[in-house]
Amino acid sequence: MTDWDETTSVALAPEPERERPERDRAYLIVLAGSGVGEMHKLGGESVLGRGREAQLRFLDDGISRMHCRVYRDGDRLVVEDCGSRNGTFCNGESIAGPHELRDGDKIQIGRTTILKFTYHDHLDESFQRQMYDSALRDSLTKAYNKRYFDERLSSEFRFSHRHGETLSLLLLDLDHFKPINDQLGHLAGDHALVELARRVQRIIRNEDVFARYGGEEFAIISRAIPSQQALRFGERVRAEIESMEVRYRGHAIPLTASVGVATFPHPHIERAGQLVEAADRALYAAKNAGRNTVRSWNRK
Repeated sequence: MTDWDETTSVALAPEPERERPERDRAYLIVLAGSGVGEMHKLGGESVLGRGREAQLRFLDDGISRMHCRVYRDGDRLVVEDCGSRNGTFCNGESIAGPHELRDGDKIQIGRTTILKFTYHDHLDESFQRQMYDSALRDSLTKAYNKRYFDERLSSEFRFSHRHGETLSLLLLDLDHFKPINDQLGHLAGDHALVELARRVQRIIRNEDVFARYGGEEFAIISRAIPSQQALRFGERVRAEIESMEVRYRGHAIPLTASVGVATFPHPHIERAGQLVEAADRALYAAKNAGRNTVRSWNRK
């Protein structure tokens, strides 16, 4: 994968590496594949792969469970293939042994995942994260937005379908939210949503995806947890929301949520959209059961 100047069709020589201040930190930025824009800070050693043992996990069928590793060798950072099935490529060339990384190098693992190796100081990092957040996060709650949710659920579902891993989806909707806006104003409602998002993001796992699905409705994508465990997780989220003490300008805002849970594999779920429909039916059942409760979808 050589960089080409389209006007001259001449391969461009790599730019000379600049001298780096000691405060610069090394990162991998996802350019293509699942999670475009995500930044991964590199420490002493990081294993990349699709297995649970990998420190940096990527969902791409062509990636091995323990695909490659990036580690420090003296004052250098190097990448080394871990005997992967499809190999590791740096700037389009397959690497056979330890390969020193330079600022701007492109690493390809699997069929679609391309990572950029780079150094950032704190200002560079802040700017990159702001760009990432503005594209993929809800501006009010800082949860992931609906666009990111749709893309991530699609990739997670394909991965689970092909590798036989469980995937659970939780949809939660705040109960009686309209009276909050009507009686205290929309700023009070916004404050409640922000506090809820902050609390829920504290209790989910790092690998879970928490997104604002729309209005006062949120979604959590949880990989590798079976249906009963997902149901217990939904109950924990429900109880956490009920225990919140939210106040706005001296007014207490009581919050409760109804939660619907659906889990794949299931004989009646073959697509990501059907998983959403199943979780939505479970949420509807929770609302009909009196709200502030959790229901799972399990069509026989």
